[in-house]
Amino acid sequence: MTPPWWRTAVTYQVYLRSFADGDGDGVGDLAGLRARLDHLQRLGVDALWITPWYRSPMHDGGYDVADHCDIDPLFGTLDQARALLAELHERGLRLVIDVVANHTSSEHPWFRAAVAAPPGSPERARYHLRDGAGPDGDRPPNDWISAFGGSAWTRLKEPDGRPGQWYLHLFAPEQPDLNWDHPDVHAAYEKILRFWLDLGVDGLRVDAAPGLAKLPGLPDHGFAPGEKFAPMQWGPSPLWDVDAVHDIYRTWRAIADEYPGDRLLVGEVPVNGSERLARYVRPGELHTVFDLELIEVPWRATALRRHVGEVLAAMDRVGAAVTWVLSSHDAPRHVTRYGRAVAGGGPGPGPTDLELGVRRARAALLLELALPGGACLYQGEELGLGDVEDLPAEALRDPIRWRAGGTLPVRDGCRVPLPWSGTAPPFGFSTGSVRPWLPQPAAWAGRTVAAQEGDPSSVLSLYRAALALRRRLVAAVGGVGGAGGELEWLPAPQGVVAFERGGGWRCVVNVDADPVPLTGRVLLASGPLDEGEPLGSAPLLPRDTAAWTSP
Repeated sequence: MTPPWWRTAVTYQVYLRSFADGDGDGVGDLAGLRARLDHLQRLGVDALWITPWYRSPMHDGGYDVADHCDIDPLFGTLDQARALLAELHERGLRLVIDVVANHTSSEHPWFRAAVAAPPGSPERARYHLRDGAGPDGDRPPNDWISAFGGSAWTRLKEPDGRPGQWYLHLFAPEQPDLNWDHPDVHAAYEKILRFWLDLGVDGLRVDAAPGLAKLPGLPDHGFAPGEKFAPMQWGPSPLWDVDAVHDIYRTWRAIADEYPGDRLLVGEVPVNGSERLARYVRPGELHTVFDLELIEVPWRATALRRHVGEVLAAMDRVGAAVTWVLSSHDAPRHVTRYGRAVAGGGPGPGPTDLELGVRRARAALLLELALPGGACLYQGEELGLGDVEDLPAEALRDPIRWRAGGTLPVRDGCRVPLPWSGTAPPFGFSTGSVRPWLPQPAAWAGRTVAAQEGDPSSVLSLYRAALALRRRLVAAVGGVGGAGGELEWLPAPQGVVAFERGGGWRCVVNVDADPVPLTGRVLLASGPLDEGEPLGSAPLLPRDTAAWTSP
């Protein structure tokens, strides 16, 4: 049996606003993406995941959706989306799009109707609207907090101008949460899923997947004053990872299974622990999930091995495959995270050591790609990009900046438009000298795609080589088990992670140890190896370096 494509696929995340600008307005779009498909095909990925391209007022980068079945003019047209899909399929690439189902835009027709209607009306029942606490109703209905800082409740002004009910938003106020106890919501999203599956998309990535269902009655969570939104640390909660959410995904899975071609449902599932994560990929639910916790794991051998082992064990118990993630549009790039690490692997204060970060990121790539399952790469990591940490305040667009008052990191630094060519901004991202929507640093002149072409030591060359080799090695491993091939941990010195994937394919990562000898034939290394002594003996793997070997 041939396993479904998504069990071992490498997916490339396209943050559309920042990938490539085709119409010269400084914002990435479908025309720009279509013009750069050669880059993605040569890179060697299997699929693209595109962040929301729907009609939206863009209060949160498109995750505030006003129309789920149309393309925002900022990005292009529905005909351009159809053309992109056809071009990808001609190249053997697949397309995954976002489904934002926890909330809509505050400018969605449903919410506009709810605001215009009186309390208790059918229009308001599609969202969570409640009277406030206290004698005057001037306090939020419960203690729930927003992922973007502050209360998860905002008070409406009624049509007659009086203060009115409060509405729930786990994210920005412009993103009111839907009430998934309402049949209209279920029916609407089943139509949305079918619309895009009928169009031919190969998969759907479910945004904020644990958030859709809420505990009846919306009881307090018990948040401490000033507590931050951290669902990967919570125990049972009335606002996140509620059991009823799985009923939704069982319905969606049945819809996806009606379509040919192994259509994919992949979840963004930040929850507490691998066992809770695995519940979303039980038979009949989502196909795979992003392992977002890997982003939080420090660059330390014991922590990496423990985390990988726990995830694989949990996935094996439900017969599912995980998709590993090192960077995304919602977190600091791993070059930056690893470049801030101090002795012992934890995050440290002070400026980022980019050289250290890139060296560790190169090693982390070989670790990620050697693990059983799939992988999701974030655009620009193939260029060794780190976050832009000195963006001027007037350039920032992330709603977290205004909501959290400096208590949460803004995400703009990892969303800066990509550098393609040239020696000065816009580095081929836009035409001529058009300024991109976020400013690019001049130091990126050496990080462009053009600058790295033909340099066998570049980060881009490593990604291309690793993805091409991985394709052959994964095919040789074969199997239809949890992720298409088993993993066996190998004895290794303290500070080293080593495992075998079958057929003799080994991955050895020297995280924080003295140089260690490599046995067998070196297939690929993330950086230069040291010569063993005496000359001719096994090469040595330096600290912050990884290698793939075979007998």
